[in-house]
Amino acid sequence: MNKTKNERFWEIDFLRGIAIIMMIIFHILFDLVFLGIVKINLYSGLILLFLYSIGTIFLLLVGVSLSLSYSRVINVLSKRQIWLKFIQRGIMIFCLGLIITIFTWFYLGRGFIIFGVLHCIGLSIIFSIPFLKYRFSNLFLGAILVFIGVVLKTMVFDFNWFLWLGFVPRGFYTVDYFPILPWFGVVLIGIFIGNILYSDNKRNFYINDFSRFKLVKLFCFLGRYSLVIYFVHQPVILSLIYLFLLS
Repeated sequence: MNKTKNERFWEIDFLRGIAIIMMIIFHILFDLVFLGIVKINLYSGLILLFLYSIGTIFLLLVGVSLSLSYSRVINVLSKRQIWLKFIQRGIMIFCLGLIITIFTWFYLGRGFIIFGVLHCIGLSIIFSIPFLKYRFSNLFLGAILVFIGVVLKTMVFDFNWFLWLGFVPRGFYTVDYFPILPWFGVVLIGIFIGNILYSDNKRNFYINDFSRFKLVKLFCFLGRYSLVIYFVHQPVILSLIYLFLLS
C-alpha cells in the first residue's frame, strides 16, 4: 500500500498512544506515592516491568519513526541537509529534556531527572544518523548494546562523567533514567524494524484499517501529539489529585 509523503501509518500512532496511556497510568501511581496517598514500591516486580515496557515501546517507535523520516527525505535532501535535519531534531528533543530536568529539580529535589527519556531520545536521534540506511546490522549492533547496558546495570562506579552512557555512580538515585546503554540499542532495533516493515515509506505487510473506529482514533490522536501530552500531563494529574483527593 503506497503512502504519500505526508500521510501517517495509523498503527504507529496507535501503538504510541497505548504507550502514552501506560505512561499516564504510571505517573498517576508515582504522584500518589510521592504525595503519600498510597504506599507501594514502584521500582520492583510487575510495576517495574510495566515501566520498562513503556520505555521499550516508545524507543522502538522512535527507531521506526526515524527510518520513516529518513525514507521520506533520502531522495529529496542532500546528505548534509539530512544530517542537519536530524541533528536539529535531536538537539530540540534534548533541550526539552533539560526543561524536564529543571522542572523536576524544583518539584522533586532529590531524585530529579538528570538523564531521562527525552535526553535519551535526543542523543539517540543524533547518534542514529549513520545507521539509518542499515537493516540487519542495526539488529545485531542494537542487541549488543542492549546486552552491554543490562550488564552495566548490575555494576556501580566511582565516577559520574559517563552517567548518560549507563555507568551508574555509587549512590545515584533518580526517578527516571534512560541511559544510552541499553536504550540506544532499542532505538537501533526499531530502525531495523522500520526498514524491514516500511521500506521506501510503504508498508511491506497487510493490515486491516481500523483507523476509523472511535477508540482507535483516540489512541492515534494521543500518539500524534505524544510530545505535547508528555509535557502537560503531569500538571494536569497533580491538579486533579489536589482537587479531588487533597481538597
